[in-house]
Amino acid sequence: PFTCHSSHRSSPTRYGGSRYSSLRGGLDILGFGSGQSSRLSGPGMGFFRAGSKRILGRLLQGLLLLVLVLTIAVNVVIIVDKSQKLATLIPARVQGSGEEGTRGAELTMHSRRNNLRLQETAPKTLSLEVLSSHDRLAVTVDGATIVESSGDRGSGVGRGIHVLVLNQATGAVMATREFDTYSPYEDDAMTLFLNMLATGRILVFAIKDEGTYNLKSNAREALRKLGSTRVDELGWRDMWAFVTVKGGPGGIDSSATHYNSMPDERRRRPPSGALAEQLSKSSDFNSWGSAVVLRAEVPLVTVRESECDWSESEENRRRREFCSHIEGYGSVCSCDQPAPLTFTTEPLLNNQVHDVPVSIIASNRPHYLYRSLRSLLASPGVNPDMVTVFIDGYYEEPLAVTKLFGLRGIQHTPLGVRNARISQHYKASLTATFNIFPFARHTIILEEDLDVSPDFFSYFSQTLGLLDSDASLYCVSAWNDQGYEHTSVDPALLYRVETMPGLGWMLKRPLYKEELEPKWPTPEKMWDWDMWMRLPEVRRNRECIVPDVSRTYHFGSSGLNVNSFFQDTYFKKHSFNTLLYIELKEVDRMQKSSYEELIHDLLRDAKVLDTSKSDPCHESFVPPPTDSETPTYVLYIRMEDKLDFGAWLHLAKCWRVWDLDGRGYHHGMWRLNLNSSPLLVVGVPHSPYSELRPQNVAEFTAQNNATANTEATVSENNSNDLVQR
Repeated sequence: PFTCHSSHRSSPTRYGGSRYSSLRGGLDILGFGSGQSSRLSGPGMGFFRAGSKRILGRLLQGLLLLVLVLTIAVNVVIIVDKSQKLATLIPARVQGSGEEGTRGAELTMHSRRNNLRLQETAPKTLSLEVLSSHDRLAVTVDGATIVESSGDRGSGVGRGIHVLVLNQATGAVMATREFDTYSPYEDDAMTLFLNMLATGRILVFAIKDEGTYNLKSNAREALRKLGSTRVDELGWRDMWAFVTVKGGPGGIDSSATHYNSMPDERRRRPPSGALAEQLSKSSDFNSWGSAVVLRAEVPLVTVRESECDWSESEENRRRREFCSHIEGYGSVCSCDQPAPLTFTTEPLLNNQVHDVPVSIIASNRPHYLYRSLRSLLASPGVNPDMVTVFIDGYYEEPLAVTKLFGLRGIQHTPLGVRNARISQHYKASLTATFNIFPFARHTIILEEDLDVSPDFFSYFSQTLGLLDSDASLYCVSAWNDQGYEHTSVDPALLYRVETMPGLGWMLKRPLYKEELEPKWPTPEKMWDWDMWMRLPEVRRNRECIVPDVSRTYHFGSSGLNVNSFFQDTYFKKHSFNTLLYIELKEVDRMQKSSYEELIHDLLRDAKVLDTSKSDPCHESFVPPPTDSETPTYVLYIRMEDKLDFGAWLHLAKCWRVWDLDGRGYHHGMWRLNLNSSPLLVVGVPHSPYSELRPQNVAEFTAQNNATANTEATVSENNSNDLVQR
């Protein structure tokens, strides 16, 4: 209901009742409506005001009507004129041949439609401006800054060669990359990236600070093939900008004459694939070249010319959506032979993990994620419906990669910074996994920078029962911390270890929901999630099952806790199973009590190694197997307590295994292979297996006289090994 209060009618007796009503009616007739003021300056003012308003209103109506009539008349004249001109463009029918006349009119109209289409799709151009300097880099496209990097000289922020990839039809940004070619291996990464780009893409290069210290010949050759004529001159702290079209006409390909054998005048003449290039040399070692500002007008092609003619299918729909917006994924976007996005794998018999969720922990490393997902989806036993990719942040490219494979992707709002942020992402991902799959009793966790073996799901299928039946187990992991190419030989062999390896592992719902989730470190705590899970009060004397030969391979060389040198030193030579079907040995003996019996049996039968007679760092310290037998060896080392890893880390460095902290042990005992022979290393007196040490055998210490004279040489050789690896 709507209530209206009027001051005239609220109290009629105020003005004399009926006498006021009669007077008001007369005033209404004269034009003094109820909307007029009750206070009048003169007896005729209301009449004159009302009359003036009516006259003005009628004048305005007349003017509007006149404008409307004139507008209609002008439009009619224009239409008639255009119709007459159009009629003159259509040829009259040829007398005696109506068919030819009709065909002539049709051809003329067809030509006009073609002309209109050409006008609508006429090639456009992009206006590019590229800035390369020691402390700032910027790329502007049609006045909009697309790439910008700034920072103090020497800070290393944004240092190296920046690459921008644009769509040749729309000018849209398809990829941006930074390659710190001052550092090792980054030039190889850049070369690989350039090789993965589709022909026709517009490429923009620029250097910030320094980009040539580790720019080797292969990378320079790749830039020459793209049309650069100045890359051979590019030196220390030079500034450089380059705009080209990959595979553009006149560009240099692998079948062309080698660039260095061309005449000088041809080498100095940019091929038509290279649109613009500018170089500024540094005057001396301690200075930078002056800033380069490169401007170029880049012609665009039609959308039709830029697209592949793939057949219609759900897979190609996803492919078309992905490849029209994102670059750098090689054959998946090939027009001729695109890489498959669905994989036909043989069924896994008695698959115990078919309904186990697989949680992929991802950040903003989409190329790593792409490689990892291809590996995962090609492994027999995978169930794509159970795979979820959890992305730490609202990054579009990792989500696009996830959708490319038709998988479920969830973006998570970041909490915390650095280590704390990663820790919170793991917690949110695990919580979401068990919420999405409320009936799941387990989950498998993978990181985005891991390949998985062909028997990845078979491995977990065969070990899932152990996790359920043995309360002394913490997890099952696909990763062996001490499993390197020279220390792992048997893909069917399993171990128990006290440390939690991660890097592809399975845990039970009750462990997470009842123990880990309530106690998980809060966002303000700068803790690594995996180090927290290894704490004694969290692990509570439980162990993990690991294989002798790992079922995952760590390939990521960039991240919060890893770089290319670290990857090359500690992960590159890691063992990785490539066989399809492996039946694991003695799975039942991985139960706690059975495993202790197994270890005691191995130690009682093992041959004891004496470090007083030979150097454990020497390559022949552990004899290789013979044709008739493969004996197990045991080495006793000094280990005062559970934190005394001095002797072990000394040996780990010699043997080129993980030597940053103590990992992969069981009750103070390590298992690995040297010279293809099984070896057990027992810490004395901490390990309960110390009682099996013969009385006449001394334990090894890092200060043993037998190695004192060779320690410096060993250290030097190890340093050389690390550099070579």
